[in-house]
Amino acid sequence: MSNSEIYVSLDIGTSSIKVIIGEIVNDVFNILGVGNVKSAGLRKGAIVDIDETVHSIRKAVEQAERMIGMEIRKVVVGISGNHVLLHPCHGVVAVSSENKEITQNDIIRVREAAEVMTIPADREVIDIIPLHYKVDELDEINDPRGMIGVRLEMKGILITGLKTLLHNTLRCVEKAGLEIVEIALQPLVAGSLVLSKDEKELGVALVDIGGGSTTVAIFEGGHLVSSNVIPIGGETITKDLSIVLRTTMDDAESLKVKHGHAYYDDASEEEIFHIPMIGSDQQQPCNQLMLAEIIEARLTEIFDLVVEQLRRNGYQDIPGGLVLTGGVVKMPGVLDLAQYVFQNRVRTAEPNHIGVREPQYTTAVGLIKHACQKAKQQGISLGNATTTITEKPEQRVIPEPEPVLVKEKSPKKPNEKGKFKKIIDYFFE
Repeated sequence: MSNSEIYVSLDIGTSSIKVIIGEIVNDVFNILGVGNVKSAGLRKGAIVDIDETVHSIRKAVEQAERMIGMEIRKVVVGISGNHVLLHPCHGVVAVSSENKEITQNDIIRVREAAEVMTIPADREVIDIIPLHYKVDELDEINDPRGMIGVRLEMKGILITGLKTLLHNTLRCVEKAGLEIVEIALQPLVAGSLVLSKDEKELGVALVDIGGGSTTVAIFEGGHLVSSNVIPIGGETITKDLSIVLRTTMDDAESLKVKHGHAYYDDASEEEIFHIPMIGSDQQQPCNQLMLAEIIEARLTEIFDLVVEQLRRNGYQDIPGGLVLTGGVVKMPGVLDLAQYVFQNRVRTAEPNHIGVREPQYTTAVGLIKHACQKAKQQGISLGNATTTITEKPEQRVIPEPEPVLVKEKSPKKPNEKGKFKKIIDYFFE
């Protein structure tokens, strides 16, 4: 991999679609461009209108392109956890080199061997997470490359998703004129970004409160052990405000962002503002305390469902506590309410990079870090070429992807074909 790489992540969410352009220069990560537009065509994390979703993706991409004057072609795509399953897997291969030194090729072969298992016909392999390797009789190895041995084993977790939902997501990205270089599970990459090694080893719950859903991911023993989705998020809070206050969804969202407070006891009664009433030109007075009463009730319900989901997975107590992220978390009072409901250690998390220091960007930044790490480990390139835009983005029409973008004639290393390429071959050949 070269000293400078441009990576682009695409986070397709229910309430917004985020595109982040990041540059890796000598292992230093910098944010170059950000695109964040209101999404259309999604409901509760699932795509319900492909054309609307494609239009939103294009708008987000163009917004990011304008910031740096560069054309985006390759993206790293996040897959939501609302349809994924985790399966334990095991692979065994013989070391192929004559001197019996384990190479990257052996790592790829043992991963492929671990994927050979029976899964339901309606599911497709997304990725595989290595837990540890075993060389002959030496167990619990994190990275066996360079070691000497005859037999290489790997234990891991196979991530599968529903073919239909996966196909819809990949189809939208393809129709937007983009090439997928990597796909990754959103809770996994978010956890790799904001959770410490000790937290993941001890046991921690990452709660990502998005617009249409809330994802509860549990890490234990250093790796992801479960991921579940609760179909309630920030849009439900907005809808509650709209119904109770009899105002439009757009006005309710604006009120939530500007004046919302999640903890009733700390809300201000003196802060008075006026709300437009739907169907008339009149406005009604309101204060932050009234908003907090509505918001706290719905957020308490979401946190109670999180507790119920943790107990359903067999976790009465989380030793490492809970970590909150997602767009809703930036609202004042969320942390106080969470500590009251969970009765455990709770903290909020967000990316520590200039321009994206908000919890709503956790997944998008995590996707770039994930792609960079994978490219470095496997010695492949997942970045974009630096092509300057020669015409105005507003006038540029993004063409349909050409076949050459998917089937390159140039020679490739054997480890360059990942899960995303197999999925694209399955659906689009």
